[in-house]
Amino acid sequence: MPESKITVANGDISAKDYLEVGYLRDLQLKRLQNTVKRCYDNVKIFRQRMDEQKLKPHDLKKLEDISKLPFTTKFDLRDAYPFNLCAVPMDQIVRLHASSGTTGKPIVVAYTQHDLDVWTESMARSMTACGVTKKDVVQVSYGYGLFTGGLGAHYGGEFLGATIVPTSVGNTQRQLMVMQDFGVTVICCTPSYFTYLMEKAIESDLDFKKMSLRVGIFGAEPWSAEMRRHIETEAGISAHDIYGLSEISGPGVSINCGHGDGLHIFEDNFYPEIIDPDTGETLPDGQLGELVFTTINKYGMPMIRYRTRDLSRLMTERCSCGRTIRRMERISSRTDDMLIIRGVNVFPSQIESALLSVEGVQPHYNIILFTEHGLDQIEVAVEITRELFNDQVRKMEKLQQTITNSIEHIIGLRVRVKLVAPQTIQRSEGKARRVIDRRER
Repeated sequence: MPESKITVANGDISAKDYLEVGYLRDLQLKRLQNTVKRCYDNVKIFRQRMDEQKLKPHDLKKLEDISKLPFTTKFDLRDAYPFNLCAVPMDQIVRLHASSGTTGKPIVVAYTQHDLDVWTESMARSMTACGVTKKDVVQVSYGYGLFTGGLGAHYGGEFLGATIVPTSVGNTQRQLMVMQDFGVTVICCTPSYFTYLMEKAIESDLDFKKMSLRVGIFGAEPWSAEMRRHIETEAGISAHDIYGLSEISGPGVSINCGHGDGLHIFEDNFYPEIIDPDTGETLPDGQLGELVFTTINKYGMPMIRYRTRDLSRLMTERCSCGRTIRRMERISSRTDDMLIIRGVNVFPSQIESALLSVEGVQPHYNIILFTEHGLDQIEVAVEITRELFNDQVRKMEKLQQTITNSIEHIIGLRVRVKLVAPQTIQRSEGKARRVIDRRER
């Protein structure tokens, strides 16, 4: 039977983030053992894979034994569409969400009431780590509906007692009006959409630094440390990186508290591992590799060793905020986002970091892949400030050269850089589309 409805001792939503490490590990093992048995008993594909490896649930004696278990991938969820990975009868499922994939069938995730309670609490703990309280006014500018972002932030904020403004996505001018007139103090959206809001605010003679806004909780897409500094400097807010994915629960798997580097993982619910993406071998804490999660407190559709394709590392050093739960390094890139150009591995996040290190460059760009003389090439189209774009040709050429050198220094390849005027590159109200592939096939 599921655990009882989530309660928090003494009303402290962050209490579980300071658990004694030995107690936490015991709790993780108990929950892992229960999850594995539930999946073995109720999920056919998982039982078949364990049987192939001659494994039984009782073989899981310690946390390290998790490495014996089979992986789950996005392909498994697509093959099991829609409900073949459910570990409970459908009459216990109270909510369905789906990924925002653009091709084929979406990835479906199912929740019991217990799962929604756990997700809500994880989101509330995330917001608490950012300093959000019941006194805040929270504007949720993630999409509502099958996408998990909007409702996740919505229920997490309501759990804290904050005032929620469910603006969803789109209608940017109205978003700005609401932000100003309602005295919004916290905004939740993608980082690329917030940079668009910043741009539109300038056009409307609005100054974020004179408004009530103080915290931004940004996620749903990779973004660089340089982008974070740009947002904090230009908007005068504290910008926080929230991590999650639909397959695990949605946003609220981890978040950076602002006291140090890395995102705190709510590992009493989501057990993390780092593996070698090529061999699948488990790597020790501190080494860079692919992030893998097991949902140890989820009943409707548990995920066992789900391969996220995100590259990170686990950090065990105690954060200055005092939390005892482990942290993960900011997602630097994804294995499936990697571009191989003339034998060199290139990640879009590397190019973003190079661009935003140059003064006058705006956080709006496209990476265009094309073929020339049989070889793959990269062109980076990037917006610059209006003053620089209208400047002397010599200064424009110098800026172009500076950007080219900055990118080459980071990725080790010479690329073409095209400076474009403000408002030239298409904006996104959700996840930004950065890469345009025009290569010959």
